[in-house]
Amino acid sequence: MKDRPSQASHSSPPPGEDPGWAARAADCVRLARAELIESILPFWWRSIDPRNGGVFNCWNNAGTRLLSRDKFTWSQGRFLWLWSRIAALASRGMLPVDPGPYLDHADKTAAFLESHAFLDDGRCALLLSEDGVAKELEPGMGLAPSIYADCFVAMGLAEYAGVRGQRKAFDRAWALAAEIRRRIGAGRVPTHPYPVPEGYESHGLAMILLNLALVIEDGSRNLGDPRSGAAREIVMEAAGRMVARFYLPGGRIAEMRRGDGVPHDDRLLDRHINPGHALEGTWMLVEAGLRSGRNDWVERALEATGFALEHGWDAMHGGLLLQADFAGGPPKGLMGDSRYEAAVVANWDSKLWWVHSEALYATLRAFQRGAGAAMGAWVDRIREYGFRIFPNPDRSVGEWIQIRDRAGRPIERVVALPVKDPYHIARNLLQILELGTGE
Repeated sequence: MKDRPSQASHSSPPPGEDPGWAARAADCVRLARAELIESILPFWWRSIDPRNGGVFNCWNNAGTRLLSRDKFTWSQGRFLWLWSRIAALASRGMLPVDPGPYLDHADKTAAFLESHAFLDDGRCALLLSEDGVAKELEPGMGLAPSIYADCFVAMGLAEYAGVRGQRKAFDRAWALAAEIRRRIGAGRVPTHPYPVPEGYESHGLAMILLNLALVIEDGSRNLGDPRSGAAREIVMEAAGRMVARFYLPGGRIAEMRRGDGVPHDDRLLDRHINPGHALEGTWMLVEAGLRSGRNDWVERALEATGFALEHGWDAMHGGLLLQADFAGGPPKGLMGDSRYEAAVVANWDSKLWWVHSEALYATLRAFQRGAGAAMGAWVDRIREYGFRIFPNPDRSVGEWIQIRDRAGRPIERVVALPVKDPYHIARNLLQILELGTGE
């Protein structure tokens, strides 16, 4: 296995000057390591498919009942990324687990995806049966209704390739990533579960392109691939476009932006913000800025982190809202009839697991970069709320109860895909380990 550098190691920070950094980082590292070892990883080891590879993750919210043995490639790609990264960190002594079994199952998962996820035209199917037969999620939808599936397959293969030293897998990831960029550049692409409304561009799509570019760059560097310089250019292009299109004055990140660039602040699509996506994107922009020496990007990211926290926090019940108005409170404005807008209105006050794990890492990263004492207080607030509300109180089951109502009560509701995903929580906890230990 290749001994990959951590995502934090090449960003050359020193930690933030605030005297509270060391104590907060140590506390977050302690929580992250315990949560991974005692709760998150045991749940997903019980959920793997030892015969075919991959993982079963169509669980109910509590994680007590498997609802389907079908496999979303979106989630399988994320799982491959996760199991590969865990093996890398374990090999460096950052996690007290044997990397061997993680690598063995990553091998099976990569083989499953390479054999079954790709359709004849090079796109990735969204949904596969247990043994890999592509199927429609809904009648008439087709086999490839979401480019996000392609993105996560590419990220999983790139991470796996860098950890395992598998150049063939990296070539597959590189080619898929190039095709993703070509398709997005050519015009509208399918983005199930929430199609982007006509005439708009999505921050979420711009963000996943940056995420993919960062992972591809990591893989190329870890393999010593001659395309690493080109990968760095792709990172800069993706970050620059995200800033230019979606980062507005004052720290606001537009979740949807009209293609003509003309804002219509009387409309819900133009007014609403997605605090979780905003915070997830800010740590990616910090990373891109540090890799490329763009301190202006880092400053924009820190400003946007503060805006998302201030305007997305629920003053009544605590926690971050799934959607909010850019002036605070529930989304408002004139509505069309798009599926996306209906979802914003239906789910805006839900409290979701991934929003809070991404927020914890984003605030800790911003605090480390010198965002000040106010950001340190946000680290404390997010950590207290997240670890009080989301971890499953039944530790024999483990994982997090992912979807809750505004008051923090668990609910059975599908937000995005009908899955319990092996990604955000574990990814952010691993990132906290890397950042907090200076690895």
